[in-house]
Amino acid sequence: MRGLNGKRVIITGGASGIGAATAARFLEEGSRVVIVDRDGAACDRIGQSLPGIVAAFVADVADAKRVQHAFGNAVVALQGLDVVINNAGISIRHPFLDITPEEWNRVLAVNLSGVFHMAQTAARYLMEHTGGVILNMASTNGIVGHPFYADYNATKAGVIELTRSMALELAPKIRVNAVAPGYVLTPMQRAEYSDAMLEAVNRKIPLGRHAQPEEVAALFAFLASDDATYLSGQVYVIDGGETAGGLASR
Repeated sequence: MRGLNGKRVIITGGASGIGAATAARFLEEGSRVVIVDRDGAACDRIGQSLPGIVAAFVADVADAKRVQHAFGNAVVALQGLDVVINNAGISIRHPFLDITPEEWNRVLAVNLSGVFHMAQTAARYLMEHTGGVILNMASTNGIVGHPFYADYNATKAGVIELTRSMALELAPKIRVNAVAPGYVLTPMQRAEYSDAMLEAVNRKIPLGRHAQPEEVAALFAFLASDDATYLSGQVYVIDGGETAGGLASR
């Protein structure tokens, strides 16, 4: 990708799954990367598996004060900032009628408020400096209905509208886009689905398989690059064709 060499990048939820794959891709592109993740042990592991990262800071994005502290440390470590990728997220598979207020609040706190906390903190910095790019992790669950994930779905729909609003207000200095994956074969996905469930999902996807985290990482890299300088305010679906059709296609 053009223009990623030397870019200073923060990735939340970067210690595993799509976040770790994204960190690896940006390192390959010559970027300087800092990871922010709530899992201290995972931060230690990613530092060993990706020794090229500048630093990994432990913080829960649901906590605004911890986000501000981690962001300050990240900017110092990177000596500036160009790109923020809001990837941190959680999900709990359960029927709508079984969701507790505590579960609802926790999923919203991480997936929606967490994006807001980091995005606003980063945007204030970028507006005062040379601008940059903010990329938010959405999901096809925020575009179409999906059973057993009502709280998760609501957060991802919120991320999509937050992205569009940010893009309008922060232009032309900051480009803002969202990436909306369908099914991705991550540790979180494997924890929630049995092998039989995974195979059933594969049968309904036109390309016949889950995405790999590296494929989502490649889309993040493109959207952050100088090849995408006229792209802002959009949601980019990466789902193997799953949402191309309606009920008849299922």
